[in-house]
Amino acid sequence: MSDKVTLGAWAGMWGDSPTIPAQIISGADIDYLVGDHLAEITMALLARARAEDPAKGFIPDVVRALTPLLGELHERGIKVVTNGGGLNPAACADALRAAAAEAGVPLRIAHVEGDDLSGRIDELRAAGATDMFTGETLPEAVLTMNAYLGARPIAEALDRGADVVVTGRCADSAVILGPLLHEFGWADDEHDLLSAGSLIGHIVECGPQSLGGLFTDWADVPGWEDMGYPIAKCFPDGTAIITKPDGTGGLVTPATVGEQILYEIGDPGAYVMPDVVCDWRDVQLEQAGPDRVRVSGAKGRPPSDTYKATTTCLDGFRMLAAVLFYGGDATGRARRAGEAILARGARIAAAEGHCPFTETSVEVVGSGDLTGGARTSNEAVVKVGAKSADPGALKVLAREMASFGLVAQGMTGITSGRPKPQPAIRLVHLLVPKTDVPVRVVLDGDASDVAVAPGGGPATGTDPLPEPAGGAAAVPGTVRIPLRQIAWARSGDKGNDANIGLMARRPELAPVLLEQVTAARVAELFRPDGDVRRWAVPGLHGMNILLGDVLGGRGGTSSLRYDPQGKSYGATLLDLEVDVPAALISGD
Repeated sequence: MSDKVTLGAWAGMWGDSPTIPAQIISGADIDYLVGDHLAEITMALLARARAEDPAKGFIPDVVRALTPLLGELHERGIKVVTNGGGLNPAACADALRAAAAEAGVPLRIAHVEGDDLSGRIDELRAAGATDMFTGETLPEAVLTMNAYLGARPIAEALDRGADVVVTGRCADSAVILGPLLHEFGWADDEHDLLSAGSLIGHIVECGPQSLGGLFTDWADVPGWEDMGYPIAKCFPDGTAIITKPDGTGGLVTPATVGEQILYEIGDPGAYVMPDVVCDWRDVQLEQAGPDRVRVSGAKGRPPSDTYKATTTCLDGFRMLAAVLFYGGDATGRARRAGEAILARGARIAAAEGHCPFTETSVEVVGSGDLTGGARTSNEAVVKVGAKSADPGALKVLAREMASFGLVAQGMTGITSGRPKPQPAIRLVHLLVPKTDVPVRVVLDGDASDVAVAPGGGPATGTDPLPEPAGGAAAVPGTVRIPLRQIAWARSGDKGNDANIGLMARRPELAPVLLEQVTAARVAELFRPDGDVRRWAVPGLHGMNILLGDVLGGRGGTSSLRYDPQGKSYGATLLDLEVDVPAALISGD
């Protein structure tokens, strides 16, 4: 068993910079290079590519970025794990194998099969499969269906001697947990360790986000032009040191790492993964040196007996356009123009025999539409959005926009030129028994089944915080200040829900968050269609907030909102005013 394993995370999404693998291996001594490239919309895009060419359907960036480095990776004994196989891990493995052969590098490249459930769509529909959150039945126009596999298949491939492991859809953190299972020999029932490994994976899976990317105190983060990507030094007891390559930008502190821990996790006491149900409420972060943070304290319990399977579905078409305005009362002119553009487009599209718009949206940046509170500004951007089952209706809308430059005073142009209709993709999430999803590892042409721990019953969540008694009136001996002066925040999406993590800047300030950032105040600010729930996270001196049905769609590519993934919600919440004892802020 290894006594330490060092991993470098080189991709946080499809489209990440191809220069990062070289940055990592030149600035750090690592054992593994790991990459997370997949999101739900990525799977839909890969489906279109595979439909055009059966040899496609994987992330081409994987091959482009790794090919120049294959010789050095082999010489230094650095292994690679990537989920860039997407919908076609076999083809991705073949492409890497061909690149290695051309370079004369003897690498053993394995791939994982089993996540693609598209061949079972009719079977699952006939069996009455429904969305695990909404209860809706499986639609007809399904593009992809993939189960989120766990880390055991990756560990199995490494156990068999693979130098490179290519997977399709798996839990994002599995590309990190898999090597730790292999190196440390962790068993499937060592749930605290599996949770700890999943936590490490969650911290590093989004690249520089844990090193100051998206950080509340963005002005304190140096070197944006050469941001470092995370290095995780991992130990058999589940602890880890998070750092970055030498000489790179970024900032590694408990605050930057803590923000990432709270990113998009929902219930922090029951973050459901394929290998384990994670409890990260008492995770501890310690500054262990310059740009070094020690992580410990994760707990876990048995996983459920099902995989989450995400289906991407065609839901008509949508179109978004942003139009710029300057000058006096730009917000008023922008709003009137947006509303008139939609009315004109709908009228002319109907006259030309097209289907109607099924949904429309006007949001004016600068007016308070996104952040709450009506106001005027002399600089504005109006976002005009529409959906229709008929792309022709949206083409009419796009055509008619330009003429408003002759009507709306101060309209300076449409960003990126005339917009084009795009498929609207919505998501449906199913639960599929693990026993119904056979998983295989293919290495050197030999396929072997993987024994996956069956798990227990359904995963259960923890109880949200109750609402505190009393209101938000000023308290004697306190000072009313914006929340950002005492807290950090990070936000993102969970389907059509938004997740906001809050951390107090000092432990003694945590009660202010729990008592005053109430579900009622959050609901008043963001006006979600669903409930607002809060959970305490004592180890990070904060809490996690989930806003239900607030993002205007079913996944980012089905929404017409300006912020369909909730990225601005944390910064917006930090403008909320709270009453803080004067003694706690003196000297701040």
